[in-house]
Amino acid sequence: MKCPFCSKDNTRVIDSRPADDNNSIRRRRQCDDCQRRFTTYEKIESIPLVVIKKDNNREPYDRSKIEAGVFRSCHKRPISIDQITTLVDEVENIIFSREDKEIPSYIIGEILMDKLKELDAVAYVRFASVYREFKDVNTFMNELKKILDS
Repeated sequence: MKCPFCSKDNTRVIDSRPADDNNSIRRRRQCDDCQRRFTTYEKIESIPLVVIKKDNNREPYDRSKIEAGVFRSCHKRPISIDQITTLVDEVENIIFSREDKEIPSYIIGEILMDKLKELDAVAYVRFASVYREFKDVNTFMNELKKILDS
């Protein structure tokens, strides 16, 4: 690592610890030439992800869209913000662990519905009714039967 003060590349790590909820590492470094100290952060580089929509348009992955959908489905339910954040984190971990550069939106939707089903049945049905675009009461009832049977 090059020293930001003297530009020599003779530095060493004198302290290392997790930062940002274990998503990065904070390293305290010291230059062996000028003896000055500085801090660096090491973080895993994530692959840019593109979502393929139903109409085959492609757009960059946006966490806030998933959060907004989950928030709407959990409205007036006994679900905390921390639970929602954890759910979205779990979905993101699954999506990014696939190592694909492109992912169809329906896969994200199915992963979300599986997680919501585990969290809260009402939130799951709300999300499914929008995601699956229920056209009538019969399709809605079929989805409810699936929940009751499982």
